[in-house]
Amino acid sequence: MLSGSITALVTPFKNNAVDAKAFQMLAERQIDSGTHGLVPVGTTGESPTLSLDEKKRVIELTVETAKGRVPVIAGTGSNDTAATIEMTNWAKTAGVDAALIVAPYYNKPSQEGLFRHFEAISAACDLPVIVYNIPGRSIVDIHPETMARIAGLESVIGVKDATGDLTRVGAHRHLIGPDFIQLSGEDPTAIGYNAEGGTGCISVSSNVAPALCAQLQNATLSGDYQEALEIGDLLQPLHKALFMSPSPGPAKYALSLLDLCLPDVRLPLTEPDDAVKAAVRGAMEHAGLI
Repeated sequence: MLSGSITALVTPFKNNAVDAKAFQMLAERQIDSGTHGLVPVGTTGESPTLSLDEKKRVIELTVETAKGRVPVIAGTGSNDTAATIEMTNWAKTAGVDAALIVAPYYNKPSQEGLFRHFEAISAACDLPVIVYNIPGRSIVDIHPETMARIAGLESVIGVKDATGDLTRVGAHRHLIGPDFIQLSGEDPTAIGYNAEGGTGCISVSSNVAPALCAQLQNATLSGDYQEALEIGDLLQPLHKALFMSPSPGPAKYALSLLDLCLPDVRLPLTEPDDAVKAAVRGAMEHAGLI
């Protein structure tokens, strides 16, 4: 079962190209720090501005680095069902363990359209699927009743929920059952999400603080919420700072302070302003990272 601290990896750039060496160093650092899984080519990986060849290369680099030590969940979703099927089938040949497939953005499909999107993917692909519900970016929200229909599809095993609504965990458990994997997509809610029945978090903050995020997840999954709260107190300012301007700009700036990659992002994203940079630095100092 997928659980724990699963990092939504940034994609480092150098001269506006994917920095493969830096990427693999980041991925190896994650594994060494206790991270339980890796997600390449998600929102945090700037997937909207990666070419198809770049997406495939980043996924290959992740599989190559992981060497089966932790699961790799590749972002293969788009707002085009046919393209999503093609990418998901390719990802299986690349050796990933599961696909993270976002609700189609921009098209604004109905609840029926959302179901049929995942139905078509499940019929055409035999790679396990984590449904990514992030209405803040996709505009559409996969309602719990629709999620229950989607969960009945053969390849669908869980959800990354970035709604910020902790009641979704109980609603999904009621409609689908306890075996459906529920992962938070919101770092600030990670403790509460697991307390409600979740099993982990696909995290942005773990790019910067992988050991602390892994320790927090280990604590919640073992039932030690006192330890989790203590770690959470260290991480809360970081969770906030990393979203004070569009992600992953602040996360990449934080990694640059650790000399792990350049802070470069691709347009239309821009680097954080000085106020955000100061907040990121302060949050890292609070967490004992610098």
